[in-house]
Amino acid sequence: MVKRVVTGAHYGLMDWLAQRITAVAMAVYVIFFAGLILFCPPRGFEGWRALFAGPLMRAATFLFLLSLVWHAWIGMRDILMDYIKPTGLRLFLHVLVLLALAIYAGWAAQILWRL
Repeated sequence: MVKRVVTGAHYGLMDWLAQRITAVAMAVYVIFFAGLILFCPPRGFEGWRALFAGPLMRAATFLFLLSLVWHAWIGMRDILMDYIKPTGLRLFLHVLVLLALAIYAGWAAQILWRL
């Protein structure tokens, strides 16, 4: 009888599903945004500012950015777990990636709600 030893955090299906959902959310936003730019292109800075002034556009853009951050975190975490074997280095890189993604998300929120 083969005894299977299970190790790790058991992310599996939930992370696979999260990456698919975030990818769909990002794809929908990109299609919507491309259509918006194609049919009503903003002219100059004021046009771009007006485009992102509405709460719906800000929320949709922030949802896109959060989806991007979550998608990137899952991908980077999996890459680091697969290819970086020393635990200390892997933990350091996990923290570094999380810190960078948190800073990017905060920066995006600041930009979106500063308009």
